[in-house]
Amino acid sequence: MPKFRRWISHIFTQRGTAAFLLAAFVLGVLVGLGAAILVWTIKYAHDIFGTVDDLLGWGKWFLLLAIPAGLLIAWGLDRRFGPGVASGGVTETMVAAGLHGGYMPTRLIPTKIIATAATLGAGGSGGREGPIALIGGAIGSSFSRYTGFGQDHVRSLVAAGAGAGIGASFNAPIAGMLFAMEVILRSFSVRHLNAIVITSVIAAVTTHLLIGQESILTSPAHELHDPRQLVLFAALALVAVLFGVLFLRVLEKTSGFRLPARLPGWLIPVGAGLGVATIGIGEPLALGTGQQFLSDLLAATSDTELIWWSLFLLAVLKIVATSLTRAGGGSVGTFMAALFIGGSIGAGFANLVDPVWTLSRIDPGAFAVVGMAATFAAVARAPLTSVIIVFEITGDYGLVLPLMLGAALATFLGDRLHSDSAYTIALTRAGIHLPTMQDIDLLDTVDVGDVMTITDETATPSMSLPELAEMFDRHHHHGLPVVEDGQLIGVVGLSDLEGAGEDAADLTVSDVMTTKPITTTPGMPVSAALARMASFGLGRLPVVEDADPTRLVGMFRRESVVRAYHHALGTATGRALYRERVRLRSQPDAAFFESTVVTASPIANEAIKDIPWPEGAILVSIRRGTKVLIPHGNTRVEPGDRLTFFGTGDARIDAGHLMEPTQLPDRDWRPSS
Repeated sequence: MPKFRRWISHIFTQRGTAAFLLAAFVLGVLVGLGAAILVWTIKYAHDIFGTVDDLLGWGKWFLLLAIPAGLLIAWGLDRRFGPGVASGGVTETMVAAGLHGGYMPTRLIPTKIIATAATLGAGGSGGREGPIALIGGAIGSSFSRYTGFGQDHVRSLVAAGAGAGIGASFNAPIAGMLFAMEVILRSFSVRHLNAIVITSVIAAVTTHLLIGQESILTSPAHELHDPRQLVLFAALALVAVLFGVLFLRVLEKTSGFRLPARLPGWLIPVGAGLGVATIGIGEPLALGTGQQFLSDLLAATSDTELIWWSLFLLAVLKIVATSLTRAGGGSVGTFMAALFIGGSIGAGFANLVDPVWTLSRIDPGAFAVVGMAATFAAVARAPLTSVIIVFEITGDYGLVLPLMLGAALATFLGDRLHSDSAYTIALTRAGIHLPTMQDIDLLDTVDVGDVMTITDETATPSMSLPELAEMFDRHHHHGLPVVEDGQLIGVVGLSDLEGAGEDAADLTVSDVMTTKPITTTPGMPVSAALARMASFGLGRLPVVEDADPTRLVGMFRRESVVRAYHHALGTATGRALYRERVRLRSQPDAAFFESTVVTASPIANEAIKDIPWPEGAILVSIRRGTKVLIPHGNTRVEPGDRLTFFGTGDARIDAGHLMEPTQLPDRDWRPSS
């Protein structure tokens, strides 16, 4: 294994864009293979339970043995190898990508496959899409540890693996891509896009080649025959929201169930399994993924054999059966269950209004399609994914207006009726709030003044271009500031020199330089300066004084960014600050606050690194007069400084005590970061 790790790492040694995209391609193949293995394993488990059923000859009563056994297997694997084995999988992937730098243990891959196969093969209710999202994310995490990519690339590959799993399950790579960005990363940052697109497409193709079309949800194309039916589709969205919120509330109530300490834990999977089996004995369609039944609903172009209230009842039974399966430790997701519920109520709604709607023909399949999108949008709060996945399943854009209307209404109303999605219920109960703003950048902790190059060579406007060329060769620079009488008046680069052509010998710097250059200041964070440089396509920025934009103090170049990263990563202060920011961002009561240092404060004239800051607080900036300083370990706090913190409510009180003219508190302080 060490040799294999070194071999893989050697392939990606350069770690450039090409290597990263190659990694995304390989990951797509691996996730596609993982999705196919999951499908095969579920079928194999179903055959095993079917063989036992044939031997016993119990008929439908066999469910009372099979489903509790399947949930007990998943529960036992979770106890031994979890957490994360007995769950939907999407929530755990979100936490790994958002708070753990993309780390997911490799053991989750085989154990999640076995737990999901045992649950669904026995007849448990739910979908395989949540588990394959976790499996794909774990494959991405494990694979990235062999490549040696940085944390941001690891997060991209984890999200790409999860989204590719979704795309592979439905042969819908675009929906998988959107799911990765809309749900897993909660960001549409462009830098993640390439890897996610490549992985999703390759995974979908791989899975389709291995398992064929029969294991993928399909639907014929549908159209909006009459624009007046948009009123009906809007009404259907309201019904979908009611069922979606009911699903969320039942999930919330059942997932929080705990037995008294004196009772053995295995009673939960057994009891929940008996409940699911009882529902299945009465209505077998409520069990399993429901994929075949949903495909039949989507193909309906006339009245279905089921009347509207029976379809609504089936949706309710699916809600209860899926929630009990999840509560009992079953490894199933809510993705397919939400689509099943939406398809049922959509077809049922069509049958309900058909007798009274005389303006045009009602297509139950079209209403089932829109019901799927609206219900999933209400449950997952992922409107883009819900619309696109239906597009890819049907292969047609004839229902674009009803789909967009239904998804938008369902998301809007769902947010107001239930604050959590199916994927954040467990996080809220645990007090975890994932950051909504993306990426706390290490470069925020370093300012330009720490890494800029002190300028010891400048050009003058009267300098000839041959003299400028000699200076470029001597100092190996591609650009220089132009200074006259101590003032910055422009910048000149190698491209300006090359653009002069044959006339270079007769021209001076003033003829080719760029006047009014884009500049930065020593106190600006490196992240902001880098963004400014990228926005204008520049390779360097003159650094000028805050008070005098013509006073040159240094140059910020591309190599300065490298030094900034080494500065941030190479100090304990930078590493601790980054980890603490990530931790605090997940606290529900964390916010910015300010305090002023008084003259007699015990921290006055002390260095930042020597002050026992309260746990749960991060010092963000120091306002001293008209200047704002980015604090570092050796920065000294002076009386009158206005300190800006980010932290919890308790930390705000403790930080306030530090500013007062008292002795340092005698308590267990955590060392400053």
